[in-house]
Amino acid sequence: MQSGLLVNSRPMSSLNPQQQAAIKVVNHPLLVLAGAGSGKTRVITEKIAWLIGRGTAPHHITALTFTNKAAREMKSRVSKLMVGRPTRGLRVSTFHALGLDIVRREHRVLGYKAAISIFDEQDRRALLRELVSQSSGALDSDEVDQYAQQIGRWKNSFVTAEQALNSDATLHAESARIYADYSRQMRAYNAVDFDDLVLMPVQLLKQHPEVLERWRNRIRYLLVDEYQDTNQTQYQLIKLLAGSLGRFTVVGDDDQSIYAWRGAHPDNLNQLQKDFPRLEVIKLEQNYRSSRRILKAANQLITNNPHLFEKRLWSQLDHGEPMRVLTHKDDKSEARQIASEIVHHRFKNGSRFRDYAILYRSNHQSRLFEHALREYEVPYRLTGGQSFFGYAEIKDMLAYLRLLTNRDDDSAFLRVVNTPRREIGAGTLKKLGLYAQQRHIGLFTASTELGLAQQLSERAITRLNLFCELINNCAERAEQGQPVEVIRGLISQLGYQQWLKEESKSEAAAARKIANVDELTDWLQRLSEKEEQGATLNELVSKITLLDRLDRDEEEDQQSDRVTLMTLHAAKGLEFPYLFMIGMEENLLPHQNSIEAGDIEEERRLAYVGITRAQRALTFSYCRQRQRHGETIRCQPSRFLEELPQEDLEWPERRAVDPEVKKERGIDNLAQMRAL
Repeated sequence: MQSGLLVNSRPMSSLNPQQQAAIKVVNHPLLVLAGAGSGKTRVITEKIAWLIGRGTAPHHITALTFTNKAAREMKSRVSKLMVGRPTRGLRVSTFHALGLDIVRREHRVLGYKAAISIFDEQDRRALLRELVSQSSGALDSDEVDQYAQQIGRWKNSFVTAEQALNSDATLHAESARIYADYSRQMRAYNAVDFDDLVLMPVQLLKQHPEVLERWRNRIRYLLVDEYQDTNQTQYQLIKLLAGSLGRFTVVGDDDQSIYAWRGAHPDNLNQLQKDFPRLEVIKLEQNYRSSRRILKAANQLITNNPHLFEKRLWSQLDHGEPMRVLTHKDDKSEARQIASEIVHHRFKNGSRFRDYAILYRSNHQSRLFEHALREYEVPYRLTGGQSFFGYAEIKDMLAYLRLLTNRDDDSAFLRVVNTPRREIGAGTLKKLGLYAQQRHIGLFTASTELGLAQQLSERAITRLNLFCELINNCAERAEQGQPVEVIRGLISQLGYQQWLKEESKSEAAAARKIANVDELTDWLQRLSEKEEQGATLNELVSKITLLDRLDRDEEEDQQSDRVTLMTLHAAKGLEFPYLFMIGMEENLLPHQNSIEAGDIEEERRLAYVGITRAQRALTFSYCRQRQRHGETIRCQPSRFLEELPQEDLEWPERRAVDPEVKKERGIDNLAQMRAL
């Protein structure tokens, strides 16, 4: 390939001059400062293809990113660029996958056996619970969480257990002791956790020059995506592998550094210049995603933050629509109006549900929007948060409803037969299951057969019979009418709310769970009232189960036609034609914790990330008051709204609404609902 100017017989002229320059720099360490929507992933993949075309063997190239999804996408793009050319041995992976490879290959040097176990978060916390209970004799789940978080912070900051113990700080003395015990126990188990997968390779490479040399020979060119999200330990790994020659390209954007809360260290951009004086910096400022008006707003907002590297996004796309700012009486009104806006806009423009996204600062904000979208029969998918149908108490209630309409639903039976507890233990259920298998019948039916007396004690059979009698009686009453009242009566008869109080860690947690159950029954009531004759229990369960199945399908097609609900953090890297940023209020965005800590810069970057997800239209939304923990709180508009170019904002509440426009919108909404 002549001078490396062609990739897969396609000229690099399809790239802009800055992208081409970033691809060709290989003899200097390179920082590509890539603004939102500027084609950074394309630069990385094209550079990999260019390096291979210039003679670098694929197995000497490593590209690192933060998620398996991003790694798969990057590798797929490279494969398309390199059709007919060998890419065997090319490593495109997460930091943790590389770390795991190093740990497994070098286990002897580390003093581990070959079969190393990987502890996930559940395993890790279980071990910490055991260590804490041994230490204090009491078990406090909040205390375990605090230890887990502090140990994670130490590992991400390249602080070993020995260093934590020997530090002068007394604030975390007990955490340091637990950290040391945890590390010893993990080694005894021949196990590592996810944070170890970066920390241990760094320790290994620092302490064993021969191992470091071996890995530098393996990785002769290193590329790193989302560099601004690296923590201190990950930076040490990059620095060690790159060596003094600095044969690397890191791609990132200081304005999109929004993960300090989980260890990201934005100062790594500055550290790069200090450790690699020959560092070259190339800026990608042309945005291919958003209208010029949206970029103007993003640029003006982010200028309020200090910058190590100045950059300004620009676009050749249209100027675009003004950005709207909607004001609402309260959070329920906010959810209902935005759901209505989506229905109306889609009907008028012929767009798809998947063209819309609702972004928010905290997961709890999704609840009312889920509710409103369901009311308007708008399909949605919840990303990066707990779905309404994912809560244990909602799963319990749905299992009861399924069993009321279908006694052969064994999974529903197993979920609720001992919820709340009826002293029907695992041994009883095992024997019941064997009996049901032999008779080729369901567990519920088996519980009522006389032949079961040969397998179970009279006491166990009595408890099973009482449970079955409860279900049969409720089902019979529901068939006679008023199914929602029967469901409410069942919840009361179960003593379910009292059980939630006993099982919850706090009164607030119990109150949230009880509120969820109340919301479910209220929603079932509204569904029933929509039917002229009232819905039967079977009809209600069919509707709600369909929604539940859709919600549980985590491997769904990402192109399915549904509105997206997600946090601002989860939205990074995505884009949507029509975007709603909700909760633009002081103490939400910026968050109260950041205001109290005097750290507004990351919150501003978070707002910047949200704005730059929008392609064509952007709507901001805030409330005058909001319900939090059972209290009504007065709200003030976010300071970030004042930092936007006011000439590009449209405030509908500040102008009179034409009655004809209002009437037309009502007619359109009605037509859309009929169509649905």
